[in-house]
Amino acid sequence: MGRRFAVGGREFELDGRPVRLLSGALHYFRVHEGHWDHRLAMLRAMGLNCVETYVPWNLHEPRAGEFRRLAAFGRFLDAAGRAGLLAIVRPGPYICAEWENGGLPHWVTGPLGRRVRTSDARYLRAVDGWLAAVLAQVVPRQCDRGGPVVMVQVENEYGSYGSDAAYLAHLVDRLRALGVTVPLCTSDGPEDHMLTGGSVPGLTATVNFGSGAREAFAALRRHRPDGPLMCMEFWCGWFDHWGADHAVRDAEDAAAALAEILECGASVNVYMAHGGTSFGGWAGANRSGALQDGALLPTVTSYDYDAPVDERGRPTAKFWRFREVLAAYAEGPVPEPPAPWPVLAGPAAVRLTGWASMDAVVAALGGPEVRSGVPPTFEELDVDRGVVRYRVSVPGPREPYELRVRGLRDRAVTFMDGVRGPVLDTEEAGFGPVAGPAEVELWVESLGRVNYGPRLGEPKGVTGGVLHERQYVHGVRARGLRLDALEDAAAVARVAFGPSRGRAGVRGLHRGTVVVPAGGTGDAVLELPGWGRGFVWVGGFPLGRYWSAGPQRGLYVPGPCLREGANEVLVLELEGAGEGEREAEREGAAAGAAADGAGMPRLVP
Repeated sequence: MGRRFAVGGREFELDGRPVRLLSGALHYFRVHEGHWDHRLAMLRAMGLNCVETYVPWNLHEPRAGEFRRLAAFGRFLDAAGRAGLLAIVRPGPYICAEWENGGLPHWVTGPLGRRVRTSDARYLRAVDGWLAAVLAQVVPRQCDRGGPVVMVQVENEYGSYGSDAAYLAHLVDRLRALGVTVPLCTSDGPEDHMLTGGSVPGLTATVNFGSGAREAFAALRRHRPDGPLMCMEFWCGWFDHWGADHAVRDAEDAAAALAEILECGASVNVYMAHGGTSFGGWAGANRSGALQDGALLPTVTSYDYDAPVDERGRPTAKFWRFREVLAAYAEGPVPEPPAPWPVLAGPAAVRLTGWASMDAVVAALGGPEVRSGVPPTFEELDVDRGVVRYRVSVPGPREPYELRVRGLRDRAVTFMDGVRGPVLDTEEAGFGPVAGPAEVELWVESLGRVNYGPRLGEPKGVTGGVLHERQYVHGVRARGLRLDALEDAAAVARVAFGPSRGRAGVRGLHRGTVVVPAGGTGDAVLELPGWGRGFVWVGGFPLGRYWSAGPQRGLYVPGPCLREGANEVLVLELEGAGEGEREAEREGAAAGAAADGAGMPRLVP
């Protein structure tokens, strides 16, 4: 039976009665599906009556017209309804969310660049296709059709980026034409230029902030004298960048800020109520500086966010304080939290049984080699997440001039005539003096596309060129390796594995197994002591990026992706923390396999 959700003069209304949305952000794509019911029950136990989620376009349409796993989003909305929660949907097309490219597909931003998030005709054609696909999951699940969805957001924090009112109007028209009948809203920072750039006449405007509710809502009222007040993102914690300190917000401070929002008579969406994990290398990146145009700051795999419900689904001190604050505004008693999710019975070592060089991995799983006068970008090679191997030949004989890479994004492991060279990690990077002739390799890894600010959508790879003295070195051979190629078991079977290298951190693809005893499955953490930087898959499930730079130590392993008995583990080490890859190749089969040696990956509860 359908229900009516509407925007009143100063309040939201459900079936004609005032209702306050007490919402929490939970991204279904950052939580294993086997955990959805548990995490939604945790939101209810915190005192919330609503859940909010983004929908990442690039996850669901990795190539133009190729839609994947959208039914999972629909199943999540169904799970929210079963949990007794209303739902707010934020389908983008841009979502930010500390997600790769802010949710925009690489095949859109690659050719269009700065024309994205505008009324450019080619961009709108792609957006229209996305909205038609995603709304097929939303429209039947609106509250007036018996589902949980009570509100849909138009774009996301657009006033922080642009001012194309025609673009926003187009999105509103498309949402309505495709069947959205529940109220539409926008969300922006509580600043005049953001509210004027991102709001749409006739739609509910909401604001995002972490503190100072009275000042933020006063700014909103200058632009919208009427309508409900809502903080669409109450930032109760924050995210981490690789190589930086772990972000923590005091529970008492966050609870006081939440109480102030509610004392203003406003609705709220706690961002994040449960952050989860950016599985599969989907974490984005930011740029430093007040205008987000400085150095690259890649985001860690964990999206714990110092949220009330932590990455592993456990209540924190912040959970209990928020529950106390929210209980005063809940309709009826707040339910007790569900039983904790089981954890692994005990530590389990990963036995490494095979190893393949990066060249062997690319030969088996990479795309076709492209020959070009200048280095092609990741986008031109159809690589969303992963690595590209660039090969160039310096002519000779010639003097040892400086060899430079212009426009490098983001990090390159280099080889000169087969010998390991420096790791390059600046946009204008130098090898040092190089005499010709010489054969040069650059293995370039994307550390995540920018998800916020004016450098959104910038290309990855070698975006300028390779120069010897002032001369461009032309004739580049490039081959890309997408991360999702390692999720295909049949494709991985084509990799030419040799014996294990017998130690941690050798560059290349490591294969092994971890045995989970009967009755011992549950959530775990994968530790990789002594390893450098790369990605891990357990039982085909992509855990994400690890990096010794910290602050994250270990990768969260959802219990539902483990099974009793042997579980396959793949570790793609991209940089190397021990001896180099070439040395490992020369050692041959004598290295043998290590079972429980120091530095071997291991699962711990």
